[in-house]
Amino acid sequence: MTVTMTKRQRLEATFAGEAVDRPPVALWRHWPVDDQNGEALARATLEFQRAYDFDFIKVTPSSNYCVAGYGADSGWEGNQEGTRAWGRRVIQSPEDWHKLKPLDPGQGLPGEVLKANQAIGQAVGQAVPFIQTIFNPLSQAKNLAGERLLSDIRQHPAAVKAGLATITESIIHFIEALKPTGAAGIFLAVQHASFDLLTEAEYREFGRPLDLQILEATSGMWFNLIHLHGVNVMFDLIAGYPAQVINWHDVETPPSLAEAAQRTGKVLCGGLRQWDTMVRGTPETVQAEAKMALKATGGQRYILGTGCVTPITAPTGNILAARQAVEMS
Repeated sequence: MTVTMTKRQRLEATFAGEAVDRPPVALWRHWPVDDQNGEALARATLEFQRAYDFDFIKVTPSSNYCVAGYGADSGWEGNQEGTRAWGRRVIQSPEDWHKLKPLDPGQGLPGEVLKANQAIGQAVGQAVPFIQTIFNPLSQAKNLAGERLLSDIRQHPAAVKAGLATITESIIHFIEALKPTGAAGIFLAVQHASFDLLTEAEYREFGRPLDLQILEATSGMWFNLIHLHGVNVMFDLIAGYPAQVINWHDVETPPSLAEAAQRTGKVLCGGLRQWDTMVRGTPETVQAEAKMALKATGGQRYILGTGCVTPITAPTGNILAARQAVEMS
């Protein structure tokens, strides 16, 4: 007779490559409009968790939460992924990178996100681990500078590095303020470790050292997940990061789950396509894709999830099918 594990026990056994009562599963989505207020973000996040009973909660504020304090302008325009549209960029010249000042994590939108984490922690206690989304420094820089980020990296590297240092300082202050909420760790969103955007040498210079500083700042936490965004990704470079889990668009870009299992000891999270399967599919196609992913990994060192955020238009029946898929494994 299999003993039912707690969510934390299931995750920690998965991290260690030990036997589990069933594979973990988690999906996450954006909360447009609600994500601009701590109480509303917590309410929406908790209702989603109560509906589907995932193995962990990924707290998903809009990407403007960490850059609005620098002056970034954005608005909600109905994007199906749940993301906001950007207005005029903060960085208009190389000199503007030097003008960024570290943010107080308790003020403005970062403060609202901390309130959301605190409310979630109070509501779930030890029953449900939760991790907070951190957009890495290059991801935040992209939202501040837009298309000019890549050209500035190549033409004005010192200026960009000055801005990235400020952003990193703000992130580290935020993580320190996050720890008392009970968060298990962070979901580090990495968007530029793609050969479509940078060379590996460029990412090693402008991205990796700061990512590692941020992960080091999570000392004392037990669950960090790295999200590798986009296609043609630098999987092997990121898979060496000191974190428990790596998540990427595995069905749409190499490596596959089976290939990745041969290249890293990290727990793999993915298997479900966010659009073709979760939005345009049916419960049957969701469960068929989940079954293929579970077969590819043997259900070991694996968390069933999407390669990226679940769109807000995903049918509830498809979300439920993903949750039920691990019960049938």
